[in-house]
Amino acid sequence: MSPSVPLQEMIRAIRSARTQCEERGVIQRECAAIRAQFRQADNGGRSHNLAKLLYVHMLGYPAHFGQMECVRMIASPRYSEKRVGYLGAMMLLDEKQDASLLITNSIKNDLSNSNQYIQSLALCTLACMGSAEMCRDLAPEIDRLLRASNSYIKKKAALCAVHIVRKVHDLGELFTKAARSLLTEKNHGVVHGAVVLITELCERNSETLERFRKTVPDLVQIMKGLVISGYSPDHDVAGISDPFLQVRILRLLRILGRNNEAASDAMNDLLAQVATNTDSTKTVGNAVLYETVLTVLDIKSESGLRVLAVNILGRFLLNNDRNIRYIAMTSLQKIVGTDHNAVQRHRGTIVDCLKDQDASVKRRALELSLALVSASNIRSMMKELLSFLSSCPPELRSQTASGIFNAAERYAPSQRWHIDTILHVLTTAGGDVRDETVPNLIQLITNTSELHCYTVHKLYRALLSDISQQPLVQVACWCIGEYGDLLLTGECQETEPVQVTEDYVLDVLETVLQSHMSSPSTRGFALTATMKLSTRITENVDRIRSIVSIYGSCIDVELQQRAVEYNALFKKYDHMRAAVLERMPVIEKNSQGHTNGETIKESQTVKVKPGEPQQPANQVQANAAFYTVFSIVATVTVYEKDGVTVTLSCEKQSDSGLTVTLTASNSTESDIRGFTLQAAVPKSVQLHMKAPSGDSLPARGTAKVTQMVLVFTFADMSEVYETKVSPVTS
Repeated sequence: MSPSVPLQEMIRAIRSARTQCEERGVIQRECAAIRAQFRQADNGGRSHNLAKLLYVHMLGYPAHFGQMECVRMIASPRYSEKRVGYLGAMMLLDEKQDASLLITNSIKNDLSNSNQYIQSLALCTLACMGSAEMCRDLAPEIDRLLRASNSYIKKKAALCAVHIVRKVHDLGELFTKAARSLLTEKNHGVVHGAVVLITELCERNSETLERFRKTVPDLVQIMKGLVISGYSPDHDVAGISDPFLQVRILRLLRILGRNNEAASDAMNDLLAQVATNTDSTKTVGNAVLYETVLTVLDIKSESGLRVLAVNILGRFLLNNDRNIRYIAMTSLQKIVGTDHNAVQRHRGTIVDCLKDQDASVKRRALELSLALVSASNIRSMMKELLSFLSSCPPELRSQTASGIFNAAERYAPSQRWHIDTILHVLTTAGGDVRDETVPNLIQLITNTSELHCYTVHKLYRALLSDISQQPLVQVACWCIGEYGDLLLTGECQETEPVQVTEDYVLDVLETVLQSHMSSPSTRGFALTATMKLSTRITENVDRIRSIVSIYGSCIDVELQQRAVEYNALFKKYDHMRAAVLERMPVIEKNSQGHTNGETIKESQTVKVKPGEPQQPANQVQANAAFYTVFSIVATVTVYEKDGVTVTLSCEKQSDSGLTVTLTASNSTESDIRGFTLQAAVPKSVQLHMKAPSGDSLPARGTAKVTQMVLVFTFADMSEVYETKVSPVTS
């Protein structure tokens, strides 16, 4: 290929290359020829060679050696060379390179040229790659051109001023007066440039924003002229008069009307006119309507106008274009908190978008649907969301499940409905729920005593049909362990009667223990449930003892430790088994306590529950669960409610043990009988509870009940061995 081939021939040769290696060879030969010609003092084909070099640059090959040639061509008096030189400068130079400073003087000279096209080249180059230093030097020239009589130059100068304001914020004040005067121009291009410049100035400076709020009536008149004007071939786009200028004006009105009632009132009528008269069947019309909606929702507009804006977004939801549906839901998501009732009118359309094939539209529809859930529509919306959960993509299941849990917790019409909803989610997508779901559901079930029988029957049936959903299995095992006696009685009127025997229940728990799908945590739930059943059934205690003993040599350390300790309950501490494995009290959420700079995390707050069914009428049981910190040497109040106060004082006994004294008092007007204290400790600690000083708390604090507790780490296990019960079973 000859070095002097035209640009078209070079492009053809490059495109005909069969391999990348062949393409590189063509470009390297041509670049070598271009370098040689750049070195010649008198080169008549400079613009031709630079144009070829720019094409090479567009392909991603290095072309930096042409930078100085760009500088020389910009200084040329010939327009054809200036044009290519400025184009090369915009492509090959940037503000970080020193070579860009060499063209500052040439740009300044060309800004004063009598040829408008040369002025335009200089303006475009400065707006494209002008550095902060160049902008400071040439800003007065741009201000002068903003006042020129040539509309073509004023349009270019306005856009160049925008770049200068972005680079040097302090220069914005220089263009304020000229920018306002440009709004009176008849040329749409000049007005467009003026609106863009004013928008930039208002966003940069709050004082300038207040000054330009006076131009709202002028902008309203310009916008009205565009809306009611007839067909104009120079500005018409699909039946809309200059939609680009309309969009820019609406954006500026949004900035000027934000947090200002006077400016907002001045544009309310205009926005209503645009919203009702703009054709929504074409993309350009939808673009204008969308900007109108954003403006209405961002300013202090009238309530009727906001409803109209929401209705426009509702129409967007019916559009076949997925992009329009997406931006509609994005906008509705932002205003659902402030215009909830208006958005609720389009709930059906939003829910239908859950069935959209596009993943992004489906995600937005899910977020908006969850935001629309309220106490009045909780049942209908939850029905739709549960249906969506059963068929939604895997990446949306976790978000859907969490949203359903939050909505059910806030708006559940009844406790039974709440439990049924959570169980439905666990059955459908149990593997995608968050870790806190299991303890939260256990807390809900525990606090709803009237539904214990219903819940344990429902979970037992769920366990029979599927044990793959681990959170569901864990909750089911927990309920069977706690309320297994209710399951065996079969007296649940709210569910269909089912014959359940002790062997059936133990068979189910053994299946969970032996299943390869069960996680170590799930096996721990199942083993604990099996152990708890030893105090709730009468005929299969030996079978339970056999099951527990098997796992005393389990490879899983946690499961092995539980089994060993449960075996100890069967043997050495059988007299304590019923008390240790009794039913859990009402659970409260974790709380934080502080003492001596240390934090004591209560795994379960003490609850005083008068009138337990298995106790005398006035008996009270206080269950305290706490974590012991060996560094504590002070007295701490661990429970104070309903007139009962329990304090804890520690005395260090050795490096690995201490003595804890629990003291309880009663400030009420009546005696409390049958009072007991129970405690749970972390896995790394063992405890031995001495006999209490009594089981009655006299009224008005006339006497106290004390109980000594010896706490040891594993280093002192040889002295005292005490059964440790995990927090789930404490």
